[in-house]
Amino acid sequence: MNRAFVSFLWVALLTSAVAAQQAASAAGQAHDEAAKASDAAGVQENVPYGPGLVLDVYQPGEVGGNRPAVVLIHGGGWTSFDKSTMTKMAQFLARSGFVAFAVDYRLFHENENRWPAQLDDVQRAVRWVRAHADKYGVNPEKIGAFGHSAGAQLAALLGMEETRDNSDATLARYSSRVQAVVDYSGPTDFTTERNPEGMAFLANFFRGDYSTHPEVWRDASPAFHTAKSNAPFLIIHGTHDESVPIAQAQEFYDKLKAAGVPVSLTKIDEGHTFQKPESRRQLALESRDFFNQYLGSSALTERTIK
Repeated sequence: MNRAFVSFLWVALLTSAVAAQQAASAAGQAHDEAAKASDAAGVQENVPYGPGLVLDVYQPGEVGGNRPAVVLIHGGGWTSFDKSTMTKMAQFLARSGFVAFAVDYRLFHENENRWPAQLDDVQRAVRWVRAHADKYGVNPEKIGAFGHSAGAQLAALLGMEETRDNSDATLARYSSRVQAVVDYSGPTDFTTERNPEGMAFLANFFRGDYSTHPEVWRDASPAFHTAKSNAPFLIIHGTHDESVPIAQAQEFYDKLKAAGVPVSLTKIDEGHTFQKPESRRQLALESRDFFNQYLGSSALTERTIK
């Protein structure tokens, strides 16, 4: 890969918090559409789901029932930002009839929390949601994942791989697989990185360089996990993304399609983080419609029946 991907690892990690909040506000432009659904009942913040791990729960106005859920995973190159960048999208999905869970996960810094700590955390989050499905009115068989950037890589693996670390007996009987994935600007193939700086970062993150442990680099790359059993995917990527080249999105789409996985690829005239209001609106509405198609919003279904 060219030097563009390095900006994902280095420059994008240092992107201003303002830009991150703009990304998180992608659903804000769709508020008028969301108003057709029920108002959100509110949010429960910083609910523990594991040792040192918390999430926020956003519920529809009509609490109860057997609703589909979406786990939202923030970006930041596995080293920065938190669940607050998913607030607007979570609110939008809640207003649209989904129970939304915006999750934190362990961030990599210096020599702490190397891969696959982040994957273990988000897999734990999905299993925790299933374990508490009755409490939050969730249908445990209808859980999706939405992720941006590094969060999209994690979301993708949730739709492809079963639990890696199943040592917690309290969650052992719950699956971490989701039934639908929205991949927004996610990296999907780390094995093509050849820039020295990018390779150094990944070698530290993955506990070894590619020549020594190629299996770890491939295992972290969603492009190497495509199979017919994968969840349906919606890939949304900017045609001018200088952080994660759109070629990665196209390669991933082609591999999923070849494997027989239901997949759509939406290309938008944007960069890594969508800036135009109409682009954010499109991201929000297409994500909602995709989750409705593959998970179904019980809130909207109930209105149709009535």
